Amino acid sequence: MVLNYIWVAFFIIAFVIALLKMIFMGDMEVFPAMMNSTFDSSKTAFEISLGLTGVLSLWLGIMKIGEKGGVIAVLSRILSPVFTKLFPDIPKGHPVTGSIFMNIAANMLGLDNAATPLGLKAMEQLQTLNPKKDTATNPMIMFLVLNTSGLTLIPVSIMVYRAQLGAAQPTDIFIPILLATFFSTLAGIVITSLYQRINLLNKVMVGVLGGMSVLVALIIWSFGQMSKDTMNVVSTSVANILLMTIIVLFILAGLRKRVNVYDAFIEGAKEGFTTAVRIIPYLVAILVGVGVFRASGAMNLLVEGIEWCVASVGGDTEFVGALPTALMKPLSGSGARGMMVDAMTTYGADSFVGRLSCIFQGSTDTTFYILAVYFGSVNIRYTRHAVVCGLLADLAGVIAAIAIAYLFF
Repeated sequence: MVLNYIWVAFFIIAFVIALLKMIFMGDMEVFPAMMNSTFDSSKTAFEISLGLTGVLSLWLGIMKIGEKGGVIAVLSRILSPVFTKLFPDIPKGHPVTGSIFMNIAANMLGLDNAATPLGLKAMEQLQTLNPKKDTATNPMIMFLVLNTSGLTLIPVSIMVYRAQLGAAQPTDIFIPILLATFFSTLAGIVITSLYQRINLLNKVMVGVLGGMSVLVALIIWSFGQMSKDTMNVVSTSVANILLMTIIVLFILAGLRKRVNVYDAFIEGAKEGFTTAVRIIPYLVAILVGVGVFRASGAMNLLVEGIEWCVASVGGDTEFVGALPTALMKPLSGSGARGMMVDAMTTYGADSFVGRLSCIFQGSTDTTFYILAVYFGSVNIRYTRHAVVCGLLADLAGVIAAIAIAYLFF
């Protein structure tokens, strides 16, 4: 329901602003720009779905091998103590816990191409437990918030962009991003748990969250000892070695169970193709709404309004130049990436705004894109508190990013 109101608001706000610009400012280009954006966004949505087809087929095929080889069942048993606390509505030992873990692990390593199909597989499994097939369940919402909060340990692509745009030390945003995304994820878990009345004050969850905090501290310390070149090499190598290791382990597990690995892969790959086709309408809907909102100038007005509010209370407005990245990130990953590159190009890769835009890009994920794709893949219409929790986690990430940027830079 919330997503419905937001989608309608995109169009109504955009139309009103465009009308005012045309009447009072004589801007005759705004409506053609908005209409062009609808065509461009529709094309982009289809191209994204088309591009996902191969990746979905590959990873759902690999997942099917892991499922038949018993790997997912083993992961489910290992993670059962944690997941029974965080996802109390999922039966103990259910295979979906393994899929959720694989998705979260891929996200943490910055492997978006692997994370999406693994997440879609998890959503399909969660849907089998759903008594109301058109309404999001509590486990679905918690899972999506974990995705939208964007916990990333190795932001390789952001560091690459910084290097290409002339940053003296492309890796100097590594620790700030790690801290910001950790706070975003932690806030997402706490907020969603409050909505769903999940008790986090137990030995298991305190131990897990405490362990995650120690892990983040160790990673920060380890990478702090490396040069920028070494850090880039290690980050990229670790991510890809782990990914290839997973593929080989799944295949070996299938062989051990005497599974016809090739046939299992083909079976899963077919599911990937049908899933990619199914999400097209949902992607078109959300990307067209975002495109019209941007083309009308509403995004620019929003940023200027925030700058005025901050200035009126005597606050420092230096961070406002990076806000377009933060505001665009929940709506469009490619749009936010473009805003980040634009900020570094305009202000400089090593400027405060340039660095902050990179931290924004890495601190959260594309909330509305994830909601559209994941819920669309299982035909969920009523999202309940998913949007609110996702956006509050995003807000926590944005606030943390600003505070951390001022602290570091």
